Amino acid sequence: MTRKHSLKPGSRQLRVGEEIRHTLADIFERGDMHDPDLRDVRVTVTEVRLSPDLRNATAFVTRLGGGGTEKLIAALGRAAPYFRHQLAQKLGLRFIPNLSFKFDTTFDDADHLDDLLRRTVEKFGSKEGPANGNG
Repeated sequence: MTRKHSLKPGSRQLRVGEEIRHTLADIFERGDMHDPDLRDVRVTVTEVRLSPDLRNATAFVTRLGGGGTEKLIAALGRAAPYFRHQLAQKLGLRFIPNLSFKFDTTFDDADHLDDLLRRTVEKFGSKEGPANGNG
């Protein structure tokens, strides 16, 4: 059975993605970037997704303190060759994937859902009700 039509990432994709995520996090923690848009910016790498052939990686990032996401993503894109070089030095991979960066909206989406649920509870009463078998 082939994996060509499977949407779930393989174990190698997940393992290499985690290695890249940890290494990128270490690079950001050191903070020795030369780009002025990346200096003194606290960035968290939340996930790294790899293509099935491990040639392309997308790193999902958030900026602690929020704001300036377009400027941050542009700066990370400019610094992608630097990050690839650092990954090549630190990881024992035969091939270092091309890097792209995207802003991770997971936390914003979770806050939005939490807000919607809170407003629904305020509008229709407490969480106790027919769905919980108490009414």
